[in-house]
Amino acid sequence: MANIEKTANRLVVKSGSTSLTLDKGTGKAVLQTKLLLWSKKPVEFALSDIDDIAVKTDVDGMSGATIHHSVLHRRYGEIAVLTTEEAKHAAETVRVLRNFVGL
Repeated sequence: MANIEKTANRLVVKSGSTSLTLDKGTGKAVLQTKLLLWSKKPVEFALSDIDDIAVKTDVDGMSGATIHHSVLHRRYGEIAVLTTEEAKHAAETVRVLRNFVGL
């Protein structure tokens, strides 16, 4: 399961090389990812830009294994994969995120 740190005004989700910080005090979200050893430039956007957070399920073409991702959708069409987890863990991560942002 993703590592989730939550207070009344701030929620941080860390999974692998991805970190998402949601801050109600500033009304902003910051998405940070790494590619190998290098951190990519953080993506900052308003919490109000988030229009959905959901579980996306794919099937690996080589192994046939089912893969579950929690994904964040923004109003302008951008999609960010936050976690790759077991189905029940991805659903719980999505539930916590949706509750925090009021979806």
